[in-house]
Amino acid sequence: MSPIISSLELKSISSDGLIILDARAGKDIYKNYLDKHIKGARFIDLDKDLAEIGDDAAFGGRHPLPDTEKFAETISNLGISDSSHIVIYDDKNGSNAAARAWWMLRSFGFEKVQVLDGGMQAAEKNGVEFSSGEEVFEKASLIKKQNWSLPVSTLEDVENELKNKTSTVVDVRDAYRYKGESEPIDLIAGHIPGAINIPFSENLDENGNFLNKEILKEKYKTLLENKSKDLIIHCGSGVTACHTILALDYAGFPIPNLYVGSWSEWSRREGKEVAKDI
Repeated sequence: MSPIISSLELKSISSDGLIILDARAGKDIYKNYLDKHIKGARFIDLDKDLAEIGDDAAFGGRHPLPDTEKFAETISNLGISDSSHIVIYDDKNGSNAAARAWWMLRSFGFEKVQVLDGGMQAAEKNGVEFSSGEEVFEKASLIKKQNWSLPVSTLEDVENELKNKTSTVVDVRDAYRYKGESEPIDLIAGHIPGAINIPFSENLDENGNFLNKEILKEKYKTLLENKSKDLIIHCGSGVTACHTILALDYAGFPIPNLYVGSWSEWSRREGKEVAKDI
């Protein structure tokens, strides 16, 4: 199953076994969900369901992964079972939290998980039915997992891989953040020394849809030429990094490592060097 689904494809598939997740994030987002969402969509919260936010971002970053036991409860409360076909959307072309939810569900062992191409805007443009208010659904049986199955890297892993030149570390933030020109979210501007910059926004066309998978394949082959094929992907807090992991999977590459702590952890950790390209 392709990790990307178009809104026209979504309209054509049966609702039997289909679960749609609204993964929009930001201020007043639950109110926005109640005001308007794809019919039948169930709300999933980035900060509460897709992360376990700690007291100190220097250890884990701004959006650390929750433990698998907590996520199992989230899945159960959303009515997701082993046989579910899950489609996730947000309003930022998959980069807000839809790709993070996709990564977590895939890493939890679900295979039938897709992100809606173009998000909420494309769905509305193409006549997908919308609704408002609460959605009523039943909980599902608890599914237990001991560990995340997709590869993750720690800060120490990133440091060692860069030192030994055994992996390519890719920073997917906007170029101005990577260069250290300014930093709108974290405390320090700049990037991890040795990391290369491929902004996640370059996975998309001018309409906010994912590039054709063959185009993405050639693009990343060119960008990563003569570099280690073992990739570690990071961003600010481990959310938009999943957008690039999704794009790589869509293009047929092996799913790379996710550095969950990302820049929010590295830039706060005492003694870690910061690079700038100004």
